[in-house]
Amino acid sequence: MNSKKIIKDPVHGYIELDDVARALLDSPALQRLRYIRQLGFSYLVYPGANHTRFEHSLGTMHLSDIASQRFGLSETERKLVAAAALLHDIGHGPFSHASEPLLEEYLHQTHDAIGLFVHGQTRDILVQHDIDPDELCAVVTGHHPLSSIIHGDLDVDRMDYLLRDAYYTGAPYGAVDAQRLIRNMIRTDDGIILDENGINAAESLLIARTMMRPAVYFHHVSRIGESMFQLAMQEHLKSSGDETADKLLHMDDMGCMHTLRNSQSPVAKMLIGRIYVRQLYKRALYVGQDQVNTAAFPKALTLEKKRELAAAIAANSSVEPQTVLLDIPEFPRDMSMGVRVKNRNTVVNFEEITPRIRTLNETRREQWRLGVYTLPDQREAVAETAADVLHVKKATRQDTLF
Repeated sequence: MNSKKIIKDPVHGYIELDDVARALLDSPALQRLRYIRQLGFSYLVYPGANHTRFEHSLGTMHLSDIASQRFGLSETERKLVAAAALLHDIGHGPFSHASEPLLEEYLHQTHDAIGLFVHGQTRDILVQHDIDPDELCAVVTGHHPLSSIIHGDLDVDRMDYLLRDAYYTGAPYGAVDAQRLIRNMIRTDDGIILDENGINAAESLLIARTMMRPAVYFHHVSRIGESMFQLAMQEHLKSSGDETADKLLHMDDMGCMHTLRNSQSPVAKMLIGRIYVRQLYKRALYVGQDQVNTAAFPKALTLEKKRELAAAIAANSSVEPQTVLLDIPEFPRDMSMGVRVKNRNTVVNFEEITPRIRTLNETRREQWRLGVYTLPDQREAVAETAADVLHVKKATRQDTLF
């Protein structure tokens, strides 16, 4: 018998859980997400940003169910999509995206590779409810006809995290009318089409994505926390052997922090100790794309390559290497809206209806910042050297305002 359970969510209100969702939520893979912060080190900026991947997974499942009903999916398809929505983030490492570069460098995987975690109890639950685990993984990785619901330009994953992150940080930029968006989405054999009544809601999603980047996702304090954490992880792994990377990167936040605070590496202990009491490094250099000579950077900017550049800056500044951190985010890829719009009796590309995407992409490029972080009393010396080593124009007073 299929019984329903109700959970009260601060973002979406009441969320219904069927037997499949209830069983999956009680599995170790999903319970672990209760202890992984959704926004990594953003709590150092926004004290309320303590929400977790668990809550986000619930919200994504809820919106996926609304979309499934809107698209008239069969019960079998609906169960598949809802389970994929619940499990789509179980591959995240400690502090979510803060550990993503470490996952890639040490384990050669991303958080989307959930097939590594769909085993044991989780796999048994799926099979028991006639859900093919391999098919579910294909939905999450974008290799399935139903993937666009949780993995696309107008996916419910993005709708939930923008709404949820805005709610918990208090940042007023994440307003997305998810219900209106879903009501105006039409699923066809060629993909999702947006009814013209949903254009404003789609534009608001694009604007929210753009405005949340500097305010939340790429806030410099959060980036400093991430950079300190990543170096602490690297130094700990050097002192304990790379073979521990798999274990460390599959811990939750608390387990990882405990391990690093008790590391054999004095550098790792120092960095995590400073994060713990919020004695963070400060910006020595913080410059935009127009000041950076990208041709001077190595093509593959791995964590090790960044450490080599940071060490060169430290050596030329006569300071300890662990006191200089280099943060070079990927240059933002242009947003696109790969959905078409049903405009009266015709179907046209989204970009033909609204010119805002071009403007928003220019804004995203202007938002990009390269950061060099160090101890407060070393900022001047490190800034001078970093500008030479990285072949960038020296920061002006105006640059420090961003």
